[in-house]
Amino acid sequence: MSQSIHTPPAHQNIVSSADGTPISYQTMGTGPDLIVLGGALRTSEDYLPLASILARSFTVHLVERRGRGASGPQGSQYALAKEVEDLLAVQAKTGARLAFGHSYGGLVILETARSFQVFDRIVVYEPGVPVAPVPTGWMSPYRERLAADDSYGAFVHFIRGSGGAPAFLAKLPYWYLRFALRIGFRGPSWQRMRPLLPASLAEHEQIAAQQGRLAEFAAVTASVLLLCGSRTARAGRAEFAAVRDTLANATLETLNGLNHFGLEGKTAPVVAERAAAFLL
Repeated sequence: MSQSIHTPPAHQNIVSSADGTPISYQTMGTGPDLIVLGGALRTSEDYLPLASILARSFTVHLVERRGRGASGPQGSQYALAKEVEDLLAVQAKTGARLAFGHSYGGLVILETARSFQVFDRIVVYEPGVPVAPVPTGWMSPYRERLAADDSYGAFVHFIRGSGGAPAFLAKLPYWYLRFALRIGFRGPSWQRMRPLLPASLAEHEQIAAQQGRLAEFAAVTASVLLLCGSRTARAGRAEFAAVRDTLANATLETLNGLNHFGLEGKTAPVVAERAAAFLL
């Protein structure tokens, strides 16, 4: 995390979801209550820079989604609906009428708002609402590599097949990319990410399962600010425009110089300040 971002004191909380799964969240700051929900291959720790800045204006509830940290496991019956139940449990406990979601977390928030009018204003950064067909060919070999305890091999299948990586990376040979990751990708970020690889597969399967449901999100009545990064592929930005056009009350803004993972470290202020201006 950037040294210039001070992390305020936080209180750890636990709430039980509808199926009894404990969901952990940190509360920090003062002001209107705001829930922050992260994406796949991320823990709440990755969003501390963002949450810390938002805590200057809001009482932030930074959620540790199921399958992470002090929260319970995804469970054998995992589905997007479980994440919705988790979010509803946190919302009921905190009374928050504002929400911020990144990637898969953005999908969870919009899916919740589609059926339950619990939020007044929402910010989503590159939400995982599928518009174009979702690549799934990488999932079987990814699962096989996980079963073989080959985390790097699994991650390479994700990079090359999921469609979210830069084109030059996706074109590198499997063996070369796996070797490069084993040599150069060993730090704290990987240590946090590695235990999340199985959960990420389940979450991406849920994204694929939402294919063809875009029109249903017209039922979201909350005011929504869609954010995306200028370094995100043009096709991806076009999909976010389609989501904006589907939602009843949404605007789309592009943040210069950011990509899909534009919320960490020194880039957090750019996202936090734009979100705060919309939510206040």
